[in-house]
Order: sequence, then structure tokens, then C-alpha cells
Amino acid sequence: MNLPQYSFESSKGRPTVAGVPTPKILANGRVSRVDQLKAQSRKPGEASFFYADHHFQYDAVKVLPGEYFVSNEDLVVMTVLGSCISACIWDGKARTGGMNHFMLPDGDGGEGSGRYGSFAMELLINEMFKLGARRETMQAKIFGGAQVMAGFTTMNVGERNTEFVLDYLSTERIPVVSQDVLDIHPRKVCFFPVTGKALVKRLAHSHPETLAVEERRGNAASVAKSNAGGSVDLF
Repeated sequence: MNLPQYSFESSKGRPTVAGVPTPKILANGRVSRVDQLKAQSRKPGEASFFYADHHFQYDAVKVLPGEYFVSNEDLVVMTVLGSCISACIWDGKARTGGMNHFMLPDGDGGEGSGRYGSFAMELLINEMFKLGARRETMQAKIFGGAQVMAGFTTMNVGERNTEFVLDYLSTERIPVVSQDVLDIHPRKVCFFPVTGKALVKRLAHSHPETLAVEERRGNAASVAKSNAGGSVDLF
């Protein structure tokens, strides 16, 4: 029996077999699939920022403003929110879930853009259908809608986004089983699409103006420094 020969001379410092890096093993024994996930082609608007999350010891994908991600794989989907909204929708029977991140309910030229809730919600639900989810077994958790800039109340963006997503889900008859919305705090949200578990962390309010500006630019990466079913846990 010929055993594979390992080398530690890959560009990433990982062993290789026949020139191909061997999978990274996370601390909990999981085999990381980040390289595979990065190599797969993605649809327009689908999140594509994959990394190994050291806090949860899971492969993770970061959803930026205007993006979505749907999966039936055992990974974590995360985003950072100010006045934006993320809807996390889960079908427990299909063991499939997804997250979006939209900036406004709708707007001129918003058709076909995931930055607007009217398209982002439709896109998220339709992509879940493709993985076997059914509307009658879906449930939702919603996050965001904060007023992150003191005195910035003329547009009430967070309130408008929150009202929109609640009305939309009510119309679609998808129950909202938990929510963490409004208030003044930015949030980091982590969602596990197989189990439906969601975790939320309210972030320090040290530079809210920066978060609001970056959200409008659609660049959540610069501010992301940092139980199954109906539960939402703090972490």
C-alpha cells in the first residue's frame, strides 16, 4: 500500500498531497472547507467572503449589505448591522436556512438590487425553495433597524426597515419567532442555517457615524472588527 507523501512547502504553510493543500482541521475536529467554498462559483448578490471562525470553530461566510446566503450545510452565516435589517429564515423540516442584509425597504431603481428589502426578501425565499424549503414550514428571525446616529431621525431608516420586514413576513404568512430590532445599538448576528440557531451581540456604540456611513456604502467588512427553532442567544 502506497502512502501519500506530505510536504510542508505550500504557500499557506499547510501540508500538501500531490501538490494540493490538505484540509485545515479546526480545534473541534471539524475539517475546514473554506478553500472549497471560495473556489465555487457564486450567483449575483450571493455572499462570497468565506473564512474560518475561531470563536465558533466553524467555517463561516460574511453577508455584506445587498447580499444573501442560503445553505443546508453546517456552517455559520454572519453579518454586522446598524440601521440595516437581516432576515434569517429557516425551514426545520428541510434543515435549510438563509440570511439577507438590506439597507432600505425600496427605492428608485431598487428592482433587482439586494440593497432593497422588496427584492432581498423575495430573493432569499426563492433561493430557499430551490433547496427544498416550503413556505408553510418556514419561520423567521429578524435583526437590526437601529438608530445608530444620535439625532439622525428625519428618515427613520431603522424604523422603516423594521416595519417593512414585519409587514412583508406577515403578508407571506411566515411567522416571526424572535427578533432583536430598533434601539440604538449596532449588532453582530450569527446564524446556523441547519439548526436555525441565531446569536446576536450588541456592539459598542463608540463610532456609530462610521457604521452608518459604511452601511450606506455597502462595506460591512470595514466595521466587522470584531438554539434551534425560536431561540435567540446573546454571545
